[in-house]
Amino acid sequence: MSTHDSDPWCVYILRCSDNTLYTGITNNLDKRLQAHNDGAADSAKYTRGRRPVALLYSEERDSRADASRREYEIKQLSRENKLELIKNVY
Repeated sequence: MSTHDSDPWCVYILRCSDNTLYTGITNNLDKRLQAHNDGAADSAKYTRGRRPVALLYSEERDSRADASRREYEIKQLSRENKLELIKNVY
């Protein structure tokens, strides 16, 4: 996964196999989703024991810093508010 700040970044929400939600950021969503589902060493520890995961939501951001700020905002939401966010986009 590239870490150049000029690459497009996105914030994403996954549904884990235990029906919990996981929020993260990446600049290569397909590769990151594959890493989560493979349980790769660079995947999140949280998702490794909760595979498979499914992508529910993503939004693009201009920079890693902006994606990190949005990730924090989303993580502060209740589960119900996260599901409402997903519902309103899709």
